Amino acid sequence: MRWIVLSLLLVTSAVQAEPMRLLAVGDSLLAWQMWTGRDIPSVMGQVLGAEVENDAVAASRFSNASGIGRALGFDVRSQYRPGPWDIVLMNGGANDLLSDCNCRACEPVVDGLIRADLDGEVPRFIAQVLRDGAQVVWMGYYASARSAQFAGCRPFLVEYDARMARLAAQTPGLTFVDAEDALDPSNRDLFAVDGIHPSPEGARRVGTYLANRISP
Repeated sequence: MRWIVLSLLLVTSAVQAEPMRLLAVGDSLLAWQMWTGRDIPSVMGQVLGAEVENDAVAASRFSNASGIGRALGFDVRSQYRPGPWDIVLMNGGANDLLSDCNCRACEPVVDGLIRADLDGEVPRFIAQVLRDGAQVVWMGYYASARSAQFAGCRPFLVEYDARMARLAAQTPGLTFVDAEDALDPSNRDLFAVDGIHPSPEGARRVGTYLANRISP
């Protein structure tokens, strides 16, 4: 009998020791530094003690990706695959604004992503992932040290993030975390040479902030 109890305890301990699994899907802000292992999702995983798979692709978007583009992961939704994920970290949408309206008069593009009534492409995608059983963490956009080609996008991204925050407030299993709270745009050391993507230190700060916001 003691051997049976011991075996059950060992099995239970093995199950409890299994690390959480995190999948990241989104655009270049999540993909940046991936080649060094110091990307935002990897840092988040290190803080949480999670196994991480980062499938984010630079230049990806939610709308109008071609068949080839979807196959290559340029549609954020195509990066996702059902699995035993505990957390799915997401972002995306800035490239839709850049490509579809050149960061000018972008209200219809924002509405396509998420309308004021909180319907749209992004909420429907999140609902799909939630149905698969994962917790979803949405990373909001931050103000960068240099706008470059995204000059003019800022007010639309602020509205986009505000809608995503409202969606999270009424959606069980969805957490909105604003990366802007982790980065000071005046600190150039937090950004890569282009002034938009995170430096290793910037990625460390954002990844740590994301992890701490969802930790019990």
